[in-house]
Amino acid sequence: MPDPATTRPEHILVIDDDRDIREDLKSYLTENGFRVSTAENAPAARRAIHSEAPDLILLDVMMPGEDGISLCRSIVRLTAIPIVFISARTDEIDRIVGLEVGADDYICKPFNPRELLARVRSVLRRSNGRDRDMTPEKTRYFEFDRWTLDTAKRTVTRDDGVIVSLSTGEYQLLMIFIARPQIVLSRERIVELSHAEGADVFDRSVDSQVSRFRRKIERDPRNPDIIQTVWGGGYVFAADVKKL
Repeated sequence: MPDPATTRPEHILVIDDDRDIREDLKSYLTENGFRVSTAENAPAARRAIHSEAPDLILLDVMMPGEDGISLCRSIVRLTAIPIVFISARTDEIDRIVGLEVGADDYICKPFNPRELLARVRSVLRRSNGRDRDMTPEKTRYFEFDRWTLDTAKRTVTRDDGVIVSLSTGEYQLLMIFIARPQIVLSRERIVELSHAEGADVFDRSVDSQVSRFRRKIERDPRNPDIIQTVWGGGYVFAADVKKL
């Protein structure tokens, strides 16, 4: 349940082309303490995200025009807003695809409203403290470990004043991690996120990119503290990230 100590209720954006579903979810979630906005398609959703910065998105998979999968890809490319898919597709492969493109959870229609509410609260708890607007368009400086990133100059400055310039690939890699601290990212997910930016910046393997970048920012690249390897999973940006 939203923390009563907060100054405002957490904001949920419901994206579904079915008006009845939108209104039913809005009514139910509002009764349970959330502020709720709705959107009937991808263009309306983008406007709502830009103007209202929701805390969580409930996203229908099968919408006319741009579907939920495509919209999810574009959302996670620009923000770290958690997404829960709601879908009439019940096949396991559909759920897997939804999670692979960046959703935090997937629930099938018809669903028990209490189950949906429990999942929403669970995802919000997991995302608590995650900065959902870690994009260079919104913030110029980020601080992590002993480094400060300047997104305009594409440099990182160490706490002793040493300045390190970043290649295009290193900068893209760092921004992918900066937007998703403490989250395990598979190699495939990192490649997908880099391609979604419109530039094929990973001309070598992800492992090579990470290895070279570690040599620039880690105290001991062989025993990294910032970009840690998750065996069988990929990588996690373990440092806390702050906007300055």
